[in-house]
Amino acid sequence: MTTTGEEVRAYPFGPADRLNVDAKLAEICGEQPVLRVNLPYGGEAWLVTRHADAKVVLADPRFSRAAAVGEDIPRTVAAGLPSTSMMSMDPPEHSRLRRRVANAFTVRRVEALRPRAQQIMDGLLDSMIAAGPSADLTRTLTWPLPITMICELLGVPVADRDRFNIWVDGLLMLTDPAQSLQAREHLNDYLAGLIRLRRADPTDDLLGELVTDPDEEDRLEENELVSLGVSLLSAGQEATANQLGNFVYTLLTNPSLWQQLVADPALVPDAVEELLRIIPISASAGFTRIALADVELSGQTIRAGDAVVAELGIANRDPLVFEHPGEIDFHRGNNPHLTFGHGVHHCLGAQLARMELRVLLDSLVRRLPGLHLSVPVDQVPWRTDRLIRGVAALPVSW
Repeated sequence: MTTTGEEVRAYPFGPADRLNVDAKLAEICGEQPVLRVNLPYGGEAWLVTRHADAKVVLADPRFSRAAAVGEDIPRTVAAGLPSTSMMSMDPPEHSRLRRRVANAFTVRRVEALRPRAQQIMDGLLDSMIAAGPSADLTRTLTWPLPITMICELLGVPVADRDRFNIWVDGLLMLTDPAQSLQAREHLNDYLAGLIRLRRADPTDDLLGELVTDPDEEDRLEENELVSLGVSLLSAGQEATANQLGNFVYTLLTNPSLWQQLVADPALVPDAVEELLRIIPISASAGFTRIALADVELSGQTIRAGDAVVAELGIANRDPLVFEHPGEIDFHRGNNPHLTFGHGVHHCLGAQLARMELRVLLDSLVRRLPGLHLSVPVDQVPWRTDRLIRGVAALPVSW
């Protein structure tokens, strides 16, 4: 691993503070966009923060995810992903797995799911309003919607959600490797049981399709099926549920933004993209990649064998790409944010998440234009020590 003689800073500089970008990190990276850091686990790595550099790290085959599997690899989380995870693979292995599920998440397929998402949303809102005039939005809307959607898509019983909620939550712990590994084992066992049921009694959900595909060449092994199921269930639940709550929190703590959408709900699609850009959902930099060759980024040579992580929360505010990058502008237009990644590992569920975010915001601004926080902003509780940022509760009134 490269030794530069420069100061190696401990990363992250501090714990995640609500949805704020670390001001110290932003200041340092403005001057030094490729920064040598010591990650919490495994040692030193390069931290890249410019939009253009992040795109290279995320998409260039000279940066490998498969080479980043192992206990001694520098990383930001306590337990790294197993080699069986699609996120831990490079092409062609990654391409084979992704191809098997990509059709379920195309724009056309996701749009076909929109009426069902709206139906779920309407039912949740009806129940919340009937029980009102106040509620915890995380319990009534922002978690039930994506959980129900991903469960129905995969064919996972929604009635089991209390069980796998706990496991998914444990999987994304930042500092407890034993709990993360135990949570993954529980999820693996749970998905393996569902797969056995699908083999005995095929269904027309996504798990059923993956299990019964007649194409021998692309047929998935048991461990591949389990790993895919765990990845899709955890991403479709945790990331989207937290981001739904983060969106509403951001709008209600910036009333002028909320009123823009109330006055013109047609702005919702652009608002979703801008909120995706501005809200740093990850509590730290993303998955580690290993350079397979020497690569120059912003004048700094990354040597073959070096570990690299990309800080997308800073890259999404790169002034070289975004005008007034720290401001929320629903009229921004072109918005090439990297929240869903870039390249071969671009988030499979990006279109599904976008659709759910639009359904939620459109429904709220139309049906509850007077929505507001029912507690002072400093009393909104936050989930801590998790890879994904999010409110623990969102008390509102209308």
